[in-house]
This record gives sequence, C-alpha cells and structure tokens, in this order.
Amino acid sequence: MPLAISYALLIPLLLWGAIIALRRVVKNSHPPYPPGPKPKFLIGNALDIPVEGASEIYMEWGRKYNSGILHVEALGNHIIILNTVEDADELLEKRANNYSDRPVIPIAKMMGWHTQMPLLGYNDEWRFHRKICQQNFRQGAMSQYFPVQKRKVHEMLQGLLKTPEEFDEHNHMLSISLALSSMYGYDPISWKDPCVQAAEKAATLAGSLLAPGGSFVNIFPALGKIPAWVPGAISVRLAGEVRRYTEEMKRIPMEYAKRKFADETAVPSLVADMLERKFTEGISDEEENAIENIAHTVYTAASDTTIGATKTFFYYMAKHPEVQTKAQAEIDRVVGSKRLPDFSDRERMPYLEAMYREVLRIAPPIPMCVPHAVSEDDYYKGYFIPKGAVVLANIWGMTHDENRYPNPYTFNPERFLDATGALNDDHRVLAYGFGRRICVGKYVGSSTLWLMMVSVLACFEIERSKDSHGNYVDMNDEYEDFGIVRHKKKIACTFKVRSEEAKKLISTTYEA
Repeated sequence: MPLAISYALLIPLLLWGAIIALRRVVKNSHPPYPPGPKPKFLIGNALDIPVEGASEIYMEWGRKYNSGILHVEALGNHIIILNTVEDADELLEKRANNYSDRPVIPIAKMMGWHTQMPLLGYNDEWRFHRKICQQNFRQGAMSQYFPVQKRKVHEMLQGLLKTPEEFDEHNHMLSISLALSSMYGYDPISWKDPCVQAAEKAATLAGSLLAPGGSFVNIFPALGKIPAWVPGAISVRLAGEVRRYTEEMKRIPMEYAKRKFADETAVPSLVADMLERKFTEGISDEEENAIENIAHTVYTAASDTTIGATKTFFYYMAKHPEVQTKAQAEIDRVVGSKRLPDFSDRERMPYLEAMYREVLRIAPPIPMCVPHAVSEDDYYKGYFIPKGAVVLANIWGMTHDENRYPNPYTFNPERFLDATGALNDDHRVLAYGFGRRICVGKYVGSSTLWLMMVSVLACFEIERSKDSHGNYVDMNDEYEDFGIVRHKKKIACTFKVRSEEAKKLISTTYEA
C-alpha cells in the first residue's frame, strides 16, 4: 500500500518536472516576471512559499527586492504578490475585468465549499449572486438588519454580565447567531447547538486544508481520487469530514426555515423572504440556489472574519486602557447613562469611528486577500503577468506601510483624526478587499462590529487579567492563521460592569 502512494505522488511530480524543463528549453519572448526568490530546478519556489505569517514574509521580500510587486512560481503555477495599495488599485480596481477571476481550488469542491460566493469564478453565475447581494446588503438596505444586530449585541452583553470569563464563547455566539438569524431566522440558544458545533468543526478543518501548502490535492488534483481508506490520504479524509459538517450546516437551518414558513411562524430573514416570494409570485431555480449559497456563505465566511475582528478589539482595549478611557468618555458624552448606544449615534462619535478603523488596520482578519486570478496575459511596470496567475493582495502589508501609516505597529486611533478631533479623509478600510471582489457584506460587517464595540465599552471595563498575587498576567501579541483568516490567540482579560446603571440597562433589554 505505501508503494502505491509513492507512485501516486511520484508520477505527477515527474510530469510537472518534464513540463517545466521543456518550458525552460524554449526561449521566452515576453518581458521578465516581477522580482522574487530564485526558483529551484523542477520545483521552482515551492519551498519558498510561506505556510504561516505570509504577509510579513512578503513584506520582507518587498524590501529585499526593492519592489512592491513580486513573483514566485511553484510547479508551473505563477503567483503575483501585491504589497502596495497603488499596485493593488491599478490591477484589481482599474483592470478589474482581467483580475476578478478566482483560481480553481480542487480541495474546495471535495469539501462542498465550491458553491460559496467568494470562491465562484468570474462568470455569469457569480454576477447573478453579486446582483442579489447588492440588493440585500447595499448601504441603503442596512436598516432591515438593525433589529437583529441590536438583539444579538444585547444578548452578548447579557452573556458578558452573567459569565464574563466565557467572553470568547460569547464572541463566537454573536457572530454565528447573527448570521444564522439574519439569513435563516434560526436562533441558536447555546454554544452546544448542533448547527454552531458543525460550523466550528467545519471551519477548523477547512482552514488547515485551504492554507497555503495545506494540501497536495490543490497542486495535484489527481490525488483527490485516492480512496479515503488508503493510508496517507489525509486530505481526502479531512475533506470528507468537512463535507459532512457542511451538509449539516446547510440542512439544519434550511429545514428550520422551511418548517417555520409552513407553520406561518417565520421571522424576517433572507431565506424566509425567498420562500415567501417562491410561493406567491414564483422565483427561478437559479435564484433559489443562489440565495441558499449566499446564506451559507454569510454563515461560514462572514461570521469567521467578525470573530477575528472582535478578538482584536478585546485585546487592544485590555492592552491600551488609555484608548478605552477616551472612547468611553465620548460614549458618555453622546449617549449618556440612560440608554444603550444605537446606530444613530455613530456619526456623532469620531473617536469610536477612528478606533473601528484602527482595529481593522492593525489586524485585518484576512491579511492576504482571497486570491484573484488573471484572465488574460498582462503587462505592468515592464513585467509580464501570465494568464492564470494567482494574485495575492497583501492587505496586512499595506496597512503596515510606514509611508502610509507612521509607527504602523502601534495601536493609535488618532491617526484617523485631524487636529480638531474630526475624522480625516482616510476613510477607506482596506480589510474589505479590492475591485469587483470586494466584500459584499462590508456594510453589515461594519455596522455589526461598530455596535458591538460601542455597546461593550458603554457597559464594561476591559482589563488585563491578574494572577493569584494580584499581578497583571502578560499578554502575548501572537496571532494564528486558520487558512486565509487570522485570529488573535487566547486573550487573558476580564470584563467588569461599569456601573449599576449599566447593569440595569443590560438586564432590562432583550431576554437572552
């Protein structure tokens, strides 16, 4: 059996080697590729591509090769890295027609994730999905989500009041339950809900497979044909597990939504609205499938990025009490102590807005944007960018560019304010991506994160944890990658209610 595995790996390697060797015999007539590490014989830069901390490593490469655009090649696959906003804007924004495709990720289909909107190719199917998203998630449609966003944030406040030591679980519940409620009208009541557990397990396993170098199947798709029972077929077995969890993630809330609709007890949601139109005016199978895909995408991808941003917020509030104090002073001045913050307060809180921008600048949840793919050969700055190349925008590198953001590793909301304390013109949040593949849920994500931040600070003091001797526990600065998403590692902090008035406000709001 091990011999069979060896041949399964050896044959595609030999074929790739022959193809690459042949290419190098033929003289290329195109300009050079952008600079990057020197490729090795046969395997190219396969050993140079970082598995973790890619954004920081690509920044180092940019300094080493004195270029904002880089190139690596691994087994015939070309990868272009963009380290500057200027290059990303030129290629992903101005030349969006040629840079809006997605690379084919074989392991995604094996996991059942190939229908998620962020992974769809740049085609009519994606455009149809995009149209539905623009109708439902555009800035002008945000008010329809305000009630569920407020309810879920208030439930989080209640959780922090009752069991503050479980803040990490309350954070996860906010993100996942908000997505389930707004998409399906499904309200999980605890962390042990089967839908929540399926989502957590699927995301954890999928992250390891989607990470750079996470699976040889993405390089040699034929390996995906190996039976799961064959020793060494780890990716095939893990992909099968993700698929099973993914099917549960889809089945449970969809069956719930259909049952509630049939009972005439459905609450407003994306799927409930679809079912209403399906049985009144009629909709196409294409639209029904697209809405189901979008709902599942929001439930998986969007909730994970919100979790990452919230963890960063908790961490920096505990680490920088002076920032927290300034934010709370603004909240007290604008909101007072007789009510909880609301969306209508946002435009009157420049410091909170600056803090929101700084959270997403210093630690964008997706440090390397979801990969783009080139549709046709292109030329830029005298370099050749081949058709089919994968293009990675180093968002983390851009938000840590010293020319754009002095002292980029310092958490400093004031960088987004002018001398009068008003917001400056740096209103662009790079964390949401570029071009036509920019995050379609950015307005929902922005309002959710902002309301969570302002509500938690209105009610709680976030402090560093102390040991049994009353000394502060050291806080590590480390983050960890889960595929393309990055989360802050475990945080040692505590939540203390600010006042009896705040406690009363939390206790008298929505029931948890």
